[in-house]
Amino acid sequence: MCADYERRDTRHLAGVIGPVDYTGSTGYRPPPWLYRRLQPIAAALTSVGMSTEYAVVLEVPGRRSGIIRRTNLVRIEYGGRHYLVSLAGESEWVRNTRAAAGHVVVGRRERRSATLTEIPATERPQVIRAYLTRAGRKARSWSKASEARRYFGVSTEPSAEDLARISRRYPVFRIDYQAPRSGT
Repeated sequence: MCADYERRDTRHLAGVIGPVDYTGSTGYRPPPWLYRRLQPIAAALTSVGMSTEYAVVLEVPGRRSGIIRRTNLVRIEYGGRHYLVSLAGESEWVRNTRAAAGHVVVGRRERRSATLTEIPATERPQVIRAYLTRAGRKARSWSKASEARRYFGVSTEPSAEDLARISRRYPVFRIDYQAPRSGT
């Protein structure tokens, strides 16, 4: 009983005093409490350009409420296209995007209408590899090793088989930007 109480008592501190393990095979891995509370601040900072170049804000209507939900995400470039990877699996933004038939707004200072298209699991491994090596990360860097282990449960240089094995658990969406409307 005491051990259960202690575990419950510190669960809200996951991600603050220790790492969050997203490698489980469950369908949805909720983010830590503090992460959820800081998400609006991160989205605001990204919207004004005060974050890394690959951070973007995704705006999608909530599937139940219809209220616009803003989520700060990492945009990956691979093969000349942009992608979003859901580290938490069947996360809220993934569920909302599916309910909205992929119609979203995405960007930083300037946001654009876009359609997110979920790609099949067989096409995800190379995008996940691009996620791990973004922004010129070196193979043996601490940040890449930590992220590969905590989020994907793989080594810093995962084999194609390792990535194929885990790809079902991580939804990946291709971003297809809408052409800007001409002023008429």
